[in-house]
Amino acid sequence: MHESSAGPRRAREISHLWIGLRDGTRLSARLWLPEGAELDPVPAILEAVPYGHADGTLVRDATVHPALAARGFACLRLDLRGSGQSEGLFLDEYLPREQDDILEVIDWLACQPWCNGAIGMLGLSWGGFAGLQVAARRPAPLRAVATVCSTDDRYGCDIHYRGGCLLNENTSWGAAMLAFQARPPDPQLVGPAWREMWRQRLEAMPFFPALWLEHRVRDAYWKHGSVCEDYGAIAAAVLAVGGWADGYHGTVARLLAGLRAPVCGIVGPWSHEYPHLASPGPQIDFVAELARFYRQHLAGEMHAAEEVPPLRYFVVESAPPCALPTARRGFWRTSVSWPPPEASEVAFALSERGLRPQPARDRQRLRLATPQTLGCAGGRFLPMWGGPEGPTDQRPDDALSLTFDSRPFDRPVEILGAPRLELELRSDCPHAQLIARLCDVAPDGASTLVSWGCLDLTHRDRHERIEALVPGRPYRFHLPLDDLAWRLLPGHRLRLALSTTYWPMLWPSPWRPVLEIDAAASRLVLPLAEPEDANWAFAPPPPPERLPIERLRAARHRRRITVDAGTGTTITESFDDFGRERLIGSDLERDERMVERYAIRPDRPLSARASVRWRTERARGSWRVETRVAVDMRADQDGLLLRGTILAHESGGSPHQRQFTAHFPHPLSPRGSPRHRASASLWSAVRR
Repeated sequence: MHESSAGPRRAREISHLWIGLRDGTRLSARLWLPEGAELDPVPAILEAVPYGHADGTLVRDATVHPALAARGFACLRLDLRGSGQSEGLFLDEYLPREQDDILEVIDWLACQPWCNGAIGMLGLSWGGFAGLQVAARRPAPLRAVATVCSTDDRYGCDIHYRGGCLLNENTSWGAAMLAFQARPPDPQLVGPAWREMWRQRLEAMPFFPALWLEHRVRDAYWKHGSVCEDYGAIAAAVLAVGGWADGYHGTVARLLAGLRAPVCGIVGPWSHEYPHLASPGPQIDFVAELARFYRQHLAGEMHAAEEVPPLRYFVVESAPPCALPTARRGFWRTSVSWPPPEASEVAFALSERGLRPQPARDRQRLRLATPQTLGCAGGRFLPMWGGPEGPTDQRPDDALSLTFDSRPFDRPVEILGAPRLELELRSDCPHAQLIARLCDVAPDGASTLVSWGCLDLTHRDRHERIEALVPGRPYRFHLPLDDLAWRLLPGHRLRLALSTTYWPMLWPSPWRPVLEIDAAASRLVLPLAEPEDANWAFAPPPPPERLPIERLRAARHRRRITVDAGTGTTITESFDDFGRERLIGSDLERDERMVERYAIRPDRPLSARASVRWRTERARGSWRVETRVAVDMRADQDGLLLRGTILAHESGGSPHQRQFTAHFPHPLSPRGSPRHRASASLWSAVRR
């Protein structure tokens, strides 16, 4: 343990401790204690994720927990069962066993002599999910949850499916989870047992992307852990935080509307990170916000000067497209609800002349069928690796889409809320996807993506079942787009762009549908408001303290798009080298790299190919462990074929190899009748 003084109180750190569970499993944790807590007990804050407190999140943790401990809170960073340094096996996301373990840890915390019995939870992404899920179990000591970049709906708004469409992030994140869970425990912390713990993990490792492909509709698997099923189950106070550049920002609005417990929200311009670290800026002093929230709900300390409105959100001003912005122009605003009361719905009709206030008098039939390569300007669904992952200029995708432009606006106007597209259309085949993008078009023609939405049209009634389209039959669809707070500047236009494809963000339909849109019966509904001035300001984060790492090789991130002139095949590649670092204090070296490749031909949906490669290394002195992960997915007439490999090697030892194969028929196979259940996956494991 060591002493730190990151604030008004000194705090000591215990870098590794064991917490025993009733079944005999021991979970590993890192603890920060304010000085004097043994004599004057304090509230405790728990963060529980499966990424390894000793290496995976060491840097991020160092920016949060010591500072909270210096403000009078005990902080526990827990490795979930079977991850990091913890014993047991990790078998899937958000299992009931995970929540049961956390409930036991909460009880353990509440009974410690340095804790006053009041518990809070904190988490980014996974930890944010966990906080909401555990709060729904209503443990008595849990009084406050801060959830950042998370979701209340595991099917509709997570990293696997969106609008019933399969996200390629399912494959990407599945490969990342294989790589993360194949990391070895640290022998310096767990002792000689590390090798057997590691072997058992590798032997029991599930094929994560296949687990999630087994459930193509919103069944009981996804409803478990989705707190939107019963918002009333949560009694703890909630601080919900999101970022407009993150795939999860809609959670804040839904929690504000759905929770009956005390709730407040913050939505900034950020991507998938804590607000004091995230880009694009401006960043805020998020630790101060956390301390205020926990003081109110864990310690009962609340001063009038600390009262905050229910929602604080950042309005982004029109800006040129950029895949890696460092900061956004705009300002902070407050509201009692979302959308704000000042926003009112304005409908725009779709016509061959663009977006217009009045529908066309004649019934225009507009044809929509787009090439498979459309979507390369869209960026990642969940930008979190640190490279140029955001959307670029939308003009290449716009040129391939069915577009509707408004007239230039002669004054500033704000879009505050979720746009909604109402369409009447027909399809010529049983399956189709519809993608809608809303763009801010500058006077020079540059097109910036500001919102989007998608829908698998066989999910038109609900996501619990798939119902084939009847070719030629007219259907009515309501397609919600993502929430936004955007100020459109004078001279700019709005563009609605429609497509049936969006690669590589979405896996394509095996069909090549042609949609016919009844323009006179269709409209875009926008929540518009007159511009108002800023009425809130956050303090910027304090200068960062020295982080506990020594950088041995700088990180480097690249994204490349190439087109084969002969076949038209478009290949999108990401190269993420996270660098090599030595962790100060433990002398552990970590080295991680990832390569992703997505390829498709413009005229062949079954040419879709996705591949992800990870290489990770942990080393200290003569000890060295390397793991390699490969995941590939491709399509054929019958469905999806998924293959994976894990190769793990300890210096001086024999390699350990696992191989996986899984095949999933498409629910509406072009070769046969509807199939509503995926086939059983065939998995094989080989150890050499």
